Amino acid sequence: MDILNNLIGGFSVLTWFTLALAVLGCFIGTIVGALPGLGPSNGVAIMIPITFTMGLDAVAALVLLTSIYYGAMYGGRISSILLNIPGDEPAMMTCLDGHPMARNGRPGDALVISGVASFVGATLSTIGLMFLAPILSNIAYQFGPAEYFALYLLAFCTLGGVASKNQAKAAFASVLGIGIAMIGLDPNSGMARLTGGNLHLYDGVDFLVAIVGLFAVSEVFFFIEKHGAQGALNMVLGRVTVPWREIWSTRWTMMRSSVIGFIAGVLPGAGASLGSFLTYVTEKSIAGEKGGFGTGVAKGIAAPEVGNNAAAGGALVPMLTLGVPGSGTTAVLLAVLVTLNITPGPTLFTDRPDVVWGLIASLLIANFVLLAMNVPMVKVFVKVLQVPPAILMPGVTMVSFVGIYALTGSYFDLLLVTAFGVLGYVLRKLDIPTVPVILGILLGGKMEKQLRDAMVLSDGDWTYLVSSPIAIGLLVAAFLGFIAPMFLRRIIRKPEVPDHAKPLD
Repeated sequence: MDILNNLIGGFSVLTWFTLALAVLGCFIGTIVGALPGLGPSNGVAIMIPITFTMGLDAVAALVLLTSIYYGAMYGGRISSILLNIPGDEPAMMTCLDGHPMARNGRPGDALVISGVASFVGATLSTIGLMFLAPILSNIAYQFGPAEYFALYLLAFCTLGGVASKNQAKAAFASVLGIGIAMIGLDPNSGMARLTGGNLHLYDGVDFLVAIVGLFAVSEVFFFIEKHGAQGALNMVLGRVTVPWREIWSTRWTMMRSSVIGFIAGVLPGAGASLGSFLTYVTEKSIAGEKGGFGTGVAKGIAAPEVGNNAAAGGALVPMLTLGVPGSGTTAVLLAVLVTLNITPGPTLFTDRPDVVWGLIASLLIANFVLLAMNVPMVKVFVKVLQVPPAILMPGVTMVSFVGIYALTGSYFDLLLVTAFGVLGYVLRKLDIPTVPVILGILLGGKMEKQLRDAMVLSDGDWTYLVSSPIAIGLLVAAFLGFIAPMFLRRIIRKPEVPDHAKPLD
């Protein structure tokens, strides 16, 4: 009953204005997700400065940005199915059966099946968030400096461990982020650290500037290089109908995939990519060779779409309850909460229940908006794929720079955005993940504070860091989370894309 009452309270804080923001966020997010390469992280990062310049309060800002997040997860399937180019990494698995179905003359059916699957996965994961988040927040009350230090270390090890194929590169990215977080005045002594004598850096590096640069601006460079010569969409969508029989045949696939995807999202660092992969592999193994996976079957589309959208909702659980992002996009959302002077963690549910339950209520509404929007308006979103990059990407750049300047009013921050954009581009060319860098900038200062508090409480005794079962368990999980991907990649191989599912010439 408490959860139901809290949810009713969440709906009560929503206004017509916030509902309009949810619809707008769903629309923008779907467009961002449909564009190859952008994805939810970049979509949210681009809109952050605009959100603050609009003067939105905490609830309205989170409603808009999380609606973009969910919308981008929906939209990623469009280019995957029609072009065999994933809108983002979690949509890769949708290519395996979505594009073959489109090539078989049923692009509309593939888009509708994936839209319904996205709705089921996102809705069930939001319900899971309602029940699991309060429980986890109660457990987090037992955390002290040692436990939080171990928790932050777990976030670095797991999120960095699965973000790259090379653990050394992931570790380098995390250390780089922590190093950037150290720039500025030491919180204890007041001494300047790593500023090079530049007064602009005495307050440290604004993580919103770093996020927009590393995600949005670097994506512009990368997109132009990779897709600059990409032609317009040459597939005719035709009439869009709802294949009820095929959707009904995937009902148990959707249920199983929702559970798997949600669990993958709750685990820090696993995220939507692992959710879509695990669900596809699971359903393929259940169906066997007679299942026809890879030839354009409905279950092959539904499973990864349910998995990645369920994981998107699950990733919000550790962010809200522990202040630890479960994915790259939730790391961006965590920065928004910090900027709004809202402290994610166990006290968030008691100190700001309007924010938490207003967010959950808006997510439930956004899912229905996205379902209603993605079926009848799918032809509108497909048109976005015909926008030449020469027009699109300068627009993204303009929004990023204008938003940052309107937010900070500092020319130096524009230089920093450019510098982080170049850094992000170089890191991606070297196959070094950028998400651990952002995580380091976000959590580096907090991790340092918890370590210092632990040393003060223990009078410098380092064994205090392993003095509780929770801390030991988190440290062991951090170690296993970092080394496990090195062995799992040898055992688990992603399914190869068959010849008939390769992009059209």
